[in-house]
Amino acid sequence: MNHEKKPKDEPGIYNGIKNMFTGKRFKFSFWYFIFIIIAMLAINMYMSQDRSTIGVDFNEFKSMIANKEIVRVEIQQEKYVGYNMTKQQALSIVQTNAFQNLTQSSSNLRIYSTYALNDPSFIPLLDEHNVEYYATAPARPSIFSSLLSYILPMLFLLIIWRIVFAKMGQGGGQNVLSFSQNKAKIVAEGDTGVRFTDVAGADESKLELEEIVDFLKTPEKYTEIGGKIPKGVLLVGPPGTGKTLLARAVAGEAKVPFFRMSGADFVEMFVGVGAARVRDLFRQARENSPCIIFIDEIDAIGRTRTGAGLGGNDEREQTLNQLLVEMDGFDSRTGVIILAATNRPEILDQALLRPGRFDRQVLVDKPDLEGRFAILKIHTKNIKLAKEVDLRKIAQSAAGLAGADLANIANEAALMAVRSKRKMVTQADLEEAIEKSLAGLQRKSRILTEDERCKVAYHEVGHALTAKMTKGAPPVSKISIIPRGISALGYTLQYPTEDRFLMSQSELLGNIDMMLGGRAAEEIVCGEISTGAANDIARASDLVRRMITEFGMSERFRNITLPSTNTQGLGVNREYSEAAQEYIDNETAKIVNGRYQKVLEQLKVNREALETIAKKLLEKEVLDGLEFESLAQNLVIA
Repeated sequence: MNHEKKPKDEPGIYNGIKNMFTGKRFKFSFWYFIFIIIAMLAINMYMSQDRSTIGVDFNEFKSMIANKEIVRVEIQQEKYVGYNMTKQQALSIVQTNAFQNLTQSSSNLRIYSTYALNDPSFIPLLDEHNVEYYATAPARPSIFSSLLSYILPMLFLLIIWRIVFAKMGQGGGQNVLSFSQNKAKIVAEGDTGVRFTDVAGADESKLELEEIVDFLKTPEKYTEIGGKIPKGVLLVGPPGTGKTLLARAVAGEAKVPFFRMSGADFVEMFVGVGAARVRDLFRQARENSPCIIFIDEIDAIGRTRTGAGLGGNDEREQTLNQLLVEMDGFDSRTGVIILAATNRPEILDQALLRPGRFDRQVLVDKPDLEGRFAILKIHTKNIKLAKEVDLRKIAQSAAGLAGADLANIANEAALMAVRSKRKMVTQADLEEAIEKSLAGLQRKSRILTEDERCKVAYHEVGHALTAKMTKGAPPVSKISIIPRGISALGYTLQYPTEDRFLMSQSELLGNIDMMLGGRAAEEIVCGEISTGAANDIARASDLVRRMITEFGMSERFRNITLPSTNTQGLGVNREYSEAAQEYIDNETAKIVNGRYQKVLEQLKVNREALETIAKKLLEKEVLDGLEFESLAQNLVIA
């Protein structure tokens, strides 16, 4: 006999109900239940309709009694029912015709009804016209119908309860409380599809995690000498730097089961659900050890505990407490490793970060030049590149971008090549993809007036000329007056020639000069300023405030910082006096206005260069770095 092996149901996954006749799986939907209820109500309303009764108003009913159209009245609790035949007349017709003309006699019967009003003249009216009348007692419900009236609502609520919680738990179906099961996505041994060779730009991070892989493969090497592997590893870094990718690579290299879950998956609207899911997750992990538990965005449950006592906080804190207990409750020799990722380590609870829980923190930072080059090679290995493509130049232009940004740039370049009906990706495609990532999509449909185009052109050339005259500034790569993104009517791109990790005070002031160059050029040529520099002056003001409060670059607070705390979405709470705030405001205005006057004087001296380059930009709409340099080198007076 051929016995077909039935697949084992995965925990936490709803597999539906098998049809006993066809063997196919059937998933009951909540909407099927609603449809059945509506259909039953419609059928009941249709069946309960008394189509032989004619409804009339009370005055008409009295008129019909006076005109002998109604000769018999049945007085009910809420209405009067009138008949055009007495009981004796109806009975004699039936007896005379037997059952031959029953249909005809029934068609002669007319029944009228009206609401029973409290009219004291109604009974005397019946007596006056010799109308036969009688009262009927209201029908008493049977024991069966009384029981149904209690049982049906309870049954309805029970079904709703079962459906809702089965969906919340995403599985089981046999246990009404299945919502307590964890929502972890379980990947079988070695099936993550990622290895360390697929990760680039994070060599130091990979080195730290290779030790975890080695322990999972050969734990005896560590246990024999008495060493213990870290129970938990916290991956810290900005968004898009590859924290999740590294965790998957660890599981792929170690070839062990991989439990992946987001921090937000633990918390539900019901108190205690998060703690139950934590217990269930660690129970499954112990059963499948050695394995890796990966909790992405752990700050959703690991935030510092407070004494506010709010309901949402209580549930989150219960979940965090259970996580702390579970991390203390298993031995590192069991082979269960916890990896977690966050881009906000400063808000995590200190109890979570102490040795014995997350023993090791691994920084996954944005890649340097060599890292970006390696990442681009990985993401373009399946893309057909033209011979002239220089990935190192692209990596140099993409300074400050994370691995996810570089992957998106490679994909966007491929899509642009397909859109242009080319078989290969060119250097121009990759450069355009970088511009799209930095400045947004080109919006050629946004039509500017000639006056607006002139202002934008002089504004952008003002930025470029100021950068040209600023010592140590990155070279100008492109100037454009084609609108991009949400609000950019033009842009000036500068690509750094090297990665920088420190900036001097003079370099920061040079950055402020470049931000103010656009507004200064507008004032020189147009005689007035516009809203086009709103973002420039906002960034310049913010940078000056940081120089004063964070970097100690002011005359009064030269060697101290003025701390401020972000109250998690409720604004910034400063920790200094009103007098200090007044000084910061005055010093910010003083520095910004002083730099603006300096830039204004520089551009006035170089007005010829400003006019010449702006006219060329208005003519071509886009100038690359080489064109700008050739125009500026003979005109700019330093």
